[in-house]
Amino acid sequence: MFLRCISMVILAGCMIFSGCTEEQQKQQSSRPAAPPLSVNVVTVKSENVPIWLEYTGKTEASQRVEVRARAAGKLEEVLFQEGAHVEKGQKLFVIEKNSYEAAVAKARAKIESDEASLKLAKADVERYRPLVAEGLAPRVTLEQNEARVGELQAAIKAGRAALDEALLNLSYTDVVSPIAGKISRKNVDVGNIVGFSDKTLLTTIIGDDPMHAYFNPNEEQYQLVEQYKSKEILDARVTVPNNYAKLMDRGYFKGVVDFNDNQVDPMTGTITMRATVANPESKLLEGTFVYVNLFVTDKAAFMMLDPGVIQEDQRGSFVYVVDETDSAKRVDVSRGFETRQYAVIVRGLAGGERVIVNSLAKIRPGTRVQANDVTATEGVMAVMKKNELIPVKE
Repeated sequence: MFLRCISMVILAGCMIFSGCTEEQQKQQSSRPAAPPLSVNVVTVKSENVPIWLEYTGKTEASQRVEVRARAAGKLEEVLFQEGAHVEKGQKLFVIEKNSYEAAVAKARAKIESDEASLKLAKADVERYRPLVAEGLAPRVTLEQNEARVGELQAAIKAGRAALDEALLNLSYTDVVSPIAGKISRKNVDVGNIVGFSDKTLLTTIIGDDPMHAYFNPNEEQYQLVEQYKSKEILDARVTVPNNYAKLMDRGYFKGVVDFNDNQVDPMTGTITMRATVANPESKLLEGTFVYVNLFVTDKAAFMMLDPGVIQEDQRGSFVYVVDETDSAKRVDVSRGFETRQYAVIVRGLAGGERVIVNSLAKIRPGTRVQANDVTATEGVMAVMKKNELIPVKE
């Protein structure tokens, strides 16, 4: 009897639990499904996108001159503002002139003395020539006077050369700029003696218009450029860090690649190349860290994506695409060369896929999504136009 009561209690409990479970299932099934996640997508395709390869580089002035004292003496004047722009031929320093002016005066006096002596010697020759012809004077006297004329003519030539040298040395007391450019600070103050023991370094001047930007692609990248380049002289954009770019009207300087070295550096496996850009307002300073964007071609078709949408895990690189059921799908990809603006996809995408470009942290395979196509504003071509990387047709 007792066992029968226990069995009935257990059976009643099971029926109650079963009823609760069925009720919960009905409530859960009646709840509305979560809305799909709104995401932006770009539709990828193979197209002739302008290919720019980006390298890090450093600027270097196109000219650098050390201004040294070529005259010896006391520094009397400094005639420039430190850090200012100077023109070619502009006077920068003045060194005391007294001894050099005296040397010029001495050389001129020597020439005048020799010219007077020459005049007398020529007169003696003219006076003795008829006397010797008539036998009234010895020939040796005539020959001595003729020799004296020759000596004085040579002395005058030497004197004129000495005068030129004295004038040249005097000109060195006015130290002028050999180039147009930006001048550094003075290394010597007025009153100091310069130029005696050595050619004293007074200051330096750099020619910063145009400005050079040196960069070093590796051998494989160099061969890639040679393979695909559209023209012999390559266009270049030298860009500066973002905080620096805000100080300028635009964030890049336009130029061309005008030099590449004739050998690979065996220590680094790289080749030195140079972009030369116009810098008329001296806004680009020497020694600045820059990005050199090298235009290669727009005549080869590639499939590209923003590097930021390509994710990485232990399996490798992948992107999320929207499949035919409006769900997120993982697609493994392999990328080729890339810059900050794009990465070339060499394997994984066939073209036409809708690649998700935002909310990537919320995406998992199978996540239901609502796709908003932003190819026109966030696709590779739109990024190129925004960064002014579409080359001008010639």
